[in-house]
Amino acid sequence: MALFDLPLAELERYRPEIPEPPDLDAFWAATLAESRAVGDPVSVVPVDTGLTLVDTWDVTFAGFGGHPVRAWYTRPAGVDTDLPAVVEFLGYGRGRGLPTERLTWANAGYAHLLMDTRGQGGQYGNGGDTPDPVGSDAAAPGFVTRGILDPSTAYYRRVYTDGVRAVDAVRTLPGVDPTRVAVLGNSQGGGIALAVAGLVPDLAAVAASAPFLCHVQRAVGLVDTEPYAEIVRYLSVHRDAAPAVFRTLSYLDAASLVRRARAAVLVGTGLRDTVCPPSTAFAAYHAYADGDPTVPRDIAVYPFNHHEGGDAHHVSRVLTWFATHLLP
Repeated sequence: MALFDLPLAELERYRPEIPEPPDLDAFWAATLAESRAVGDPVSVVPVDTGLTLVDTWDVTFAGFGGHPVRAWYTRPAGVDTDLPAVVEFLGYGRGRGLPTERLTWANAGYAHLLMDTRGQGGQYGNGGDTPDPVGSDAAAPGFVTRGILDPSTAYYRRVYTDGVRAVDAVRTLPGVDPTRVAVLGNSQGGGIALAVAGLVPDLAAVAASAPFLCHVQRAVGLVDTEPYAEIVRYLSVHRDAAPAVFRTLSYLDAASLVRRARAAVLVGTGLRDTVCPPSTAFAAYHAYADGDPTVPRDIAVYPFNHHEGGDAHHVSRVLTWFATHLLP
């Protein structure tokens, strides 16, 4: 894919005005309060993975509406001290898979919670274990347009709430230092991580690469790839629904929510990314913490890469970022 978005020099100055609904903070405060008021205690069940250098537990916590959300909790074996925690969110269509799949963060010395994404896990990877018990009116294939006509019914209202509750849950787990928690994700997971950073005021660090659901209206107008194409497909049938759809998305746009974030953030983007365009990542990066210069931030740019961004090279940068902001 050739370069298609703004030149890098313009991206470095790109600070679009992304309108926020006037009740954005009240909407999310009420949403989180409702979900924190219901649900069972966190369940933690040991899992025998056959691995000797890490210990793993099957975790279930109460997400949106008290719905049970599954996760894998993994930490270095034989370590008794409380560790900083990394909460990881997954890419579009992927479930939590098997507990032996994602071992980087435990091997780096962190307590690691990998959150399953409700209703997902059937498109690639090794499956998921968390249903979404909430129904939807007519929607395009995929997840983005489920409940898209009203923010109260939107699918990502539930997913973002699950992400916040995952942070709440990890802080209660054995062997976690609750004052040192980071969130992490790529693509959909990157968008969730940024949104959660805007909704949880006391995180220590954030790493979001190729983030989805940032500066959404620009992305929908700029690329024709999935998942943003789901919104276009929906509107091609529901021709009069655009005002309601974009109103709902304004409550979910991570480039708005991150204005409230204060944790140290590292963003990654590939300049040839036609899935989550680089201008949308830069929009979130510049909006982060409302531009507060005292909040540590960096953006890793990969000029010749698509949606894979920096791949394992970027993981190395995140390891350094987390070591700087999470370790004593």
